[in-house]
Amino acid sequence: MTQKSRPFIIFLSILSFLAGIVGSFAGIAIIASSTTIQQALGITTGGSGISVSPRVESITVKEDSGVIDAVKKVTPSVVSIIYTKDVRVINPFLSPFDDGGDTVEQQQGGGTGFIITSDGLIATNRHVADIDGAKYSVITADGKKFDAKVISKDPIYDFAILKIDAKGLPTVEFGDSDELEIGQRVIAVGNTLGEFQNSVTVGVLSGKERTIEATDQTGLSVQSIDNLLQTDAAINEGNSGGPLVNLKGQVIGINTATAAKGQAEGVGFAIPINSLKTAIDSISKYGKIVRPYVGIRYATVDKKIAAIKGMKEAKGILVVGDDTQSLPAVVPDSPADKAGIEEGDVILKLNNDAISQSDSFIKLLSKYNPGDEIELRIVRNGEEKSLKVKLGESSS
Repeated sequence: MTQKSRPFIIFLSILSFLAGIVGSFAGIAIIASSTTIQQALGITTGGSGISVSPRVESITVKEDSGVIDAVKKVTPSVVSIIYTKDVRVINPFLSPFDDGGDTVEQQQGGGTGFIITSDGLIATNRHVADIDGAKYSVITADGKKFDAKVISKDPIYDFAILKIDAKGLPTVEFGDSDELEIGQRVIAVGNTLGEFQNSVTVGVLSGKERTIEATDQTGLSVQSIDNLLQTDAAINEGNSGGPLVNLKGQVIGINTATAAKGQAEGVGFAIPINSLKTAIDSISKYGKIVRPYVGIRYATVDKKIAAIKGMKEAKGILVVGDDTQSLPAVVPDSPADKAGIEEGDVILKLNNDAISQSDSFIKLLSKYNPGDEIELRIVRNGEEKSLKVKLGESSS
């Protein structure tokens, strides 16, 4: 570097420094004059000064208020049902001739129910209220305990009515289970495991018109139940008899069964409330659940049965007995027997309604009352014919 060039370099350095200062002030002036830029950068001005404040945004997470409101509406009407039973236990180490060797133990179990009248009628499952020699008590949502009496048990569905001595109780509101849509949100409420009162689980309606073989704790088949709602809302032991509710807080089903543990998860079943409305109405009319009675045993016609019967379509029901248990297809002296129905008949229609998976024979029959006359369209030996049946009465 020459002595002549050094002053020139110093001059350029000073000039660059001064240009930087001028540029900074110019930038501030531009920002100060632009409202849009100020807002974007979170800059506020006050008087002659400039201040920079951090930009803050609030994000609000809203709970599923529909579920919360529905739960608040229905839970005051949901009760826990407890049964106790004295059981005599034999000491296996004592001689049968020894006295005083037996002891009495108290078995206890529980379920759920919901209040349907303000004077204490409570709906639950029949298998909850069908324990021989059991004494029942009910605990309401506010913690009050009442002795309960089994008033009536449904001869068709897993449904029963209990009664407690109380007044002014909060009652549930019924919805329309025929209007349900697959995938809609549903809520199950129940006395989970017999100790967690009014537990709430949420899921969707997974299916309709389901048929299952219900079994007891021994694994023996109890009955075939059709026209069920399926849900993935958890239905655990103790939830039996509790309500399945829509987002309006209306009861649209009564929880009744779940798939065997280990076979599937999130597969629970409920009886549609519309199937039970006639039973509830009969309580007020007759003081018990009354159902129309035909007097046949049957199986749903599948493709195999249809092929054997020479039918082009698998439809209707086949009148057939159970030889393993010596149960006849047609009950002697029943309305069906008097009308001339025979084993091997295939029933296609009840009045003008075709029997199908969505419209089962039981579902169609439940629309009628004892004493009504119905017409059954049947196939016998490849020929169709109609028979008139005067319905009898079935009650517990």
